[in-house]
Amino acid sequence: MSEAAIIDGKAIAGGLRQRVAEAAAELRGHRITAGLAAILVGDDPASQLYVRSKARACAEAGIASFEHRLPGNCGETGILELVAKLNGDNQVDGILVQLPLPRDIDARRVMAAVHPAKDVDGFHPMNVGHLWRGEPGLVPCTPQGVLILLRSVHKDLSGAEAVVLGRSQIVGRPVAALLLAADCTVTIVHSKTRETAAICRRADILVAAIGRPACVTSEWIKPGATVIDVGINRIAAADRRPLLVGDVDFVAARRIAGAIPPVPGGVGPMTIACLLRNTLLAACRRRGLPDPILPT
Repeated sequence: MSEAAIIDGKAIAGGLRQRVAEAAAELRGHRITAGLAAILVGDDPASQLYVRSKARACAEAGIASFEHRLPGNCGETGILELVAKLNGDNQVDGILVQLPLPRDIDARRVMAAVHPAKDVDGFHPMNVGHLWRGEPGLVPCTPQGVLILLRSVHKDLSGAEAVVLGRSQIVGRPVAALLLAADCTVTIVHSKTRETAAICRRADILVAAIGRPACVTSEWIKPGATVIDVGINRIAAADRRPLLVGDVDFVAARRIAGAIPPVPGGVGPMTIACLLRNTLLAACRRRGLPDPILPT
């Protein structure tokens, strides 16, 4: 059997970002500039880097970017006051609260305070409800990216048996909801599941999102299956420099799978591209405009 086809997340994300930029330019022709506000609490270096990369992506797409930094000791009240202010700011179409938040802050309460129409992370309970009911709403960015990668291989997902490895609120559960809406038969595998490998081997589509490096071996994969590796794990390499690997043993999986993205360069680039996508959708929907034609 030949090696699996590589799903090029960078190229697919680049195409989505280009389409978002074109649609954003069309909006500006009507004197509307989509705007994304990011809230960064504390001085975590990884979070700072991520917020900066999002600001650059916004600039490239023609989306206004507003960065709000709060000290780590601002408290929950300080964040909620800022969220309320941004909810009422007509220049802001999307509000992003950079996670993780300090331990003394209830992240679920903060996410629920973001107006659902501006919830570009798709974490508000109302948007979660829309997703599970199969109704229009703002979908979490990484799961939406997973679906777009899958559609680059399968134009029609209906009838496919899909297994989602992981049940997190951020990835596993929303991915399962999107696959259900695409008429897949979906199984969620988690830490209490029995005979995990046997269940995964049934899957036409296997999505791995458990945060365990190279956990998924070739014995877990059905020949010809499409495997989407969401995991990003840092491990020590021989030269002691950190190495990024996924939840799937890529070399082994490529010998049996039909298609698979690399890590890095697969799902990761899709997350920011889908954040831009959500911001543009929010800008249109808040003004009663039709959704621009974007990949789904």
